[in-house]
Amino acid sequence: MVHKQSLLESITTVLSGKSASITRLQWVRNLSGGDINQAAQLHGGGRNWFLKYHEHAPTGMFEAEAQALTEISSQEQIRVPAPIAVGQDGNTSWLLLEYLELTSRGPASQLGEQLAALHSISFDRYGWSRDNYIGSTPQLNTVSESWAEYWRDRRLKPQLDMAQAAGFSSRLLVQGKRLLESMDALMKGHQPKASLLHGDLWAGNKAYTHDGQPVIFDPASYYGDRETDIAMTELFGGFEQDFYSAYRAHYPLPDSYPLRRDLYNLYHMLNHLNLFGPGYLSRCENIIDGLLAQVR
Repeated sequence: MVHKQSLLESITTVLSGKSASITRLQWVRNLSGGDINQAAQLHGGGRNWFLKYHEHAPTGMFEAEAQALTEISSQEQIRVPAPIAVGQDGNTSWLLLEYLELTSRGPASQLGEQLAALHSISFDRYGWSRDNYIGSTPQLNTVSESWAEYWRDRRLKPQLDMAQAAGFSSRLLVQGKRLLESMDALMKGHQPKASLLHGDLWAGNKAYTHDGQPVIFDPASYYGDRETDIAMTELFGGFEQDFYSAYRAHYPLPDSYPLRRDLYNLYHMLNHLNLFGPGYLSRCENIIDGLLAQVR
C-alpha cells in the first residue's frame, strides 16, 4: 500500500535539492494513471505537478521514461511534459512531471506536422542507449545495423517467448516461429532511416494544451522505422484524417507501408496478450496468419 505522506516527503527531499522554494507539497487529487501506473496532481512551490507512481515497478522504468522525454524535448519539434525528478520511496517508484492542463481535441494537422518533424531526427543505427519498457514489459534496445534483425530479435521474439512462458496456444507459437523465420522475406530489403520514435503512440498518449499545442507523453522511445509509430496510430483509432494528411504532406510514407503495418502492430498486440491475457489471442493468431500468407 502506498503511504501518501511518506511519498510526498520523499519527493520534497529530492525537489528541495533542486530548488530552495520547494519545502512542502500537497496531494491535490488522484488522477487516471492508465492500466500500468497510478497518478496524482500535487501542488507546491506555487505550482502544480503531475506525479506517476508504481509499487514494485520494474527496475529503471521511470528513469527510462524520463530519458525519453528529455530526448524528445531536446529536439524542440513537439511538446512533451518536462520530467522534473525521479525517485524511490520504499517499494514505490515515482516520476514527477510538469503539470499540463490538457484536452483531447485540438489541431490534428499540427500534431501530424510535428510528429513528422520528430521523425526527421535520425541516428546511424537502430536501437537506444538503454533498454526500456512498453507498458511494464521490458523492451530490448541493443543497437543493430539491420532493421529486419532488430524487429525480429528485439521486438517480436521476446514477446513470443513471453507468450510461450505464459502457456499460450501451440498454434500461436508454431506460427510465430514461422513468422520469425520469414522476417527477411516480409521486410523485402526494407532498411529505413532510424528515426526518433515515440514508441507507444496510441490515442491515449496524445493530447493538446488549451491553447492548441500538441503534446505527446508516456513514450517508449528508440530509433527505428517511423512507420511503427504511424502503424500504432491506426491500431486502435483516435487520430483524425487531418493528422495523416499533414504528416504525409511533410514526410510522405512509402507506397509499401501497408505491407508492414500488421507486422509492426503485431508487436503491440502480443504485448497486450502478455499484459492483459487471452482476449487478444485470436487477433494475434489472425495477424500472423495474414502475414504468413504474404510469403507463401
